Amino acid sequence: MPSRRAAMIDLRSDTVTQPSAEMRRAMESAAVGDDQFGEDPSVNRLQELVAGLLGKEAALFVPTGHMANQLALKLFTRPGDDVVVGRESHAVWHETGAAGANAGVQFTEVGGGGLFTADELVAAIKPRGHLVFPPTTLVEVENTHNRGGGLVFAADELERIGAAAREHGLASYLDGARLFNAAVARGDDPAALAAPFDLVAISLSKGLGAPVGSVLAGRAADIAALVRYRRMLGGAMRQAGVIAAAGIVAVERNVPRLADDHANARLVAETLSGSPHVLLDLDRVETNIVVLHLADGAPDAAAVVAAARERGVLVLPFGPRTIRAVTHLDVDRDACGEGADALVDAIASLAR
Repeated sequence: MPSRRAAMIDLRSDTVTQPSAEMRRAMESAAVGDDQFGEDPSVNRLQELVAGLLGKEAALFVPTGHMANQLALKLFTRPGDDVVVGRESHAVWHETGAAGANAGVQFTEVGGGGLFTADELVAAIKPRGHLVFPPTTLVEVENTHNRGGGLVFAADELERIGAAAREHGLASYLDGARLFNAAVARGDDPAALAAPFDLVAISLSKGLGAPVGSVLAGRAADIAALVRYRRMLGGAMRQAGVIAAAGIVAVERNVPRLADDHANARLVAETLSGSPHVLLDLDRVETNIVVLHLADGAPDAAAVVAAARERGVLVLPFGPRTIRAVTHLDVDRDACGEGADALVDAIASLAR
């Protein structure tokens, strides 16, 4: 079933969006200065905006979410330390071993499906000064959880995790690349979700649609220290206001509309779940990410991705028999419906 559309329906990620006309106008007219000297007014405005939304003292604009995660490790750990994370977290699976190369840390994965509890955190903590064990110095939470299919941590569990970290002398970091998706999905205040953590990061280039950038927010002293580490990792920027301006538009305009992406992901998931060749738990589809598993007798992920491309739909292989589809502001409801139908057809055409 070839697509009726001239353009591909791109469901690989919410990072594939194009800057809106409003973003482009903001970028063209942005007031700029040297950010390394703290003199870029657009960067400063973005940092103040995000710090306020997350209830933190200060914030720092960085080029990528990957860098944001690495900066948290540089700030809170030393080589040889242990970091507790949820299973299949971005830090472990999708950062090309950067944590070992840059910070020299190891990870302990806990919980299931990306989520974990405060009790599971406490059970995994390795004490400082032990003869054999590496000391646990940091807990990192990914909310929403990418490989978990955009799952959302409950706000009260985040509070318990933060309290357990403080009680046991651990630093705490929230990888909130899609934190606003989590807030919109559960009707939570982003600042309340960020409050239990020493440091929080949000992405501007995922669901919010900016072309580039992430922002870290936390205590003023920690943010000041991160300026040095940002430079150490090659992230010092100059007239960065031309990209920060797009981030301001993204934060001010695109948070409420994330609910549309969630509804479209639900449409995709419901269509896919009707296929006998797909294994998909609808209860796990909370935000804009749909992770589907291919049943016995269905083709493998690579074959399905190739067949979907022939039908005008782009999706991402997430494992030998796992595929991810992500909705975003550049695919409307009609495109999502057509894309889901084409994906079901692609799978059926190859199934035994």
